[in-house]
Amino acid sequence: MVVIHVKFQGGEDEFLYETTGDASNDALIRELVDVNNTRVRIAYLCGALRDLAAHGPTKPQGEEGLDHIQETMAGNFVEKADNYKEDPHGNRTGNGVGEQMTSVFEDVCNDGELYISKAQAKARKALTMAGLEDKLTNMKGAVTMAYPMGLPKWDPVYAALEGPEGLDGTQAAQGLLDPATAQLWCAGKEFVREELVKDRVGRNEKTKVVAKLQKPGHGAPAREPCVSENERKAMMAHYFKRQEEMKKLAEADDDDYLHSPWADTKALKNSLQGMSGGMKAPGIR
Repeated sequence: MVVIHVKFQGGEDEFLYETTGDASNDALIRELVDVNNTRVRIAYLCGALRDLAAHGPTKPQGEEGLDHIQETMAGNFVEKADNYKEDPHGNRTGNGVGEQMTSVFEDVCNDGELYISKAQAKARKALTMAGLEDKLTNMKGAVTMAYPMGLPKWDPVYAALEGPEGLDGTQAAQGLLDPATAQLWCAGKEFVREELVKDRVGRNEKTKVVAKLQKPGHGAPAREPCVSENERKAMMAHYFKRQEEMKKLAEADDDDYLHSPWADTKALKNSLQGMSGGMKAPGIR
């Protein structure tokens, strides 16, 4: 299998994906875009599900506002269930799912976040659409358990579970890519959609390449740095330490070296006579 190590501009996210050399570049790009968009949905749903568990479904448009102000100032009736907890932003009803279902939501979210984490790439675990769909199914199941009658259609969790289009108007939508126009680059060259994967990476099925997936119009992405950030910091610390040592040597007296053990003219004699911590002559104890 050919392993594609997909990275994005800025190096903030990455994942591994397996394909074959006989696959078309167009099919590969579309599959990578589907994986990316599903990962974006799962990341968005993890936050939205936690908000849903804590403060309940979203209020209809035009009814937003803090509940205690609407009760006292506007005289509106606010429905308060056993698990009511007022939303400090005034966007949700405040009727959460309860402690038991909150624990279920949290487990589902942690499982989804772990699967889409870039730590999977560091652990050399490739993502699959089947695995991503399984995480979405778990989220749908948790929502169905908490709300058997279903969520209102204006709730962000309902919209995101329906498909990528449900993220329209959100910050997460900026991470979505179009499967028809997205570009895949490797070593400064683009994957041409009309060609095969082996035309770009070679015929060896055990190849692993680092590629950048991005929106069109950005040109060739910047090359990967020769050293990692941790290596760069270690090098800077080494050079700084060396610079300080050179400063001390420059400020030292010309005869300062005479105090060093290697400059002692009697070192060999002392070592042979056993008068130092160095090598002793044969027979001397």
